Amino acid sequence: MPVLSNGPTTTPVTATPMRRRLLRAAAGFAATPMLVLAARSYANAPAPRTVSFYHTHTAEALSISYAEGDTYLPQALARVNWFLRDFRNGEVGAIDPQLLDQLHTLAAITGTRSPYEVISGYRSVATNEALRQRSGGVAAHSLHLDGRAIDVRLADVSLSDLRDASMSLRAGGVGYYPQSRFVHLDTGGVRRW
Repeated sequence: MPVLSNGPTTTPVTATPMRRRLLRAAAGFAATPMLVLAARSYANAPAPRTVSFYHTHTAEALSISYAEGDTYLPQALARVNWFLRDFRNGEVGAIDPQLLDQLHTLAAITGTRSPYEVISGYRSVATNEALRQRSGGVAAHSLHLDGRAIDVRLADVSLSDLRDASMSLRAGGVGYYPQSRFVHLDTGGVRRW
């Protein structure tokens, strides 16, 4: 059952040995991307996969189980689609469930207890074009347009550790924006910037 509330539900930053955990995780899965192994184990694990969000622009929060085993839950996915809508004009797009799997796996790797703070999820064509006019860093055919990208941060994980954990998945693109305080994740080709 989804939980929707106003306001962040973050915990204080803790001193965890993040880099050691990342190195151990990467060493254990050096030959095979972690997300592929995680996806294979989902079929054997009946436990629901959950992801938690706090939207920095709407002040909405959502914690939801979006899949059980190898089955995605349509009502939960519809709720995530609405939550990650283009907050500028309300347009809703379909979010790639594999993006949610990346976020779920990252939460486990980093040991976070905080929701993902969402800067941008789905983007409409109009919003993407407006952002391109203001900034040179917005792609004309951004994966945000296809619901295959998200810009996030975690309150209890450093941005560089979130970037490193994301890159260790080798599950898509990872963009690092320390001045804007977010990491971009997508389900496109494996690349980084």
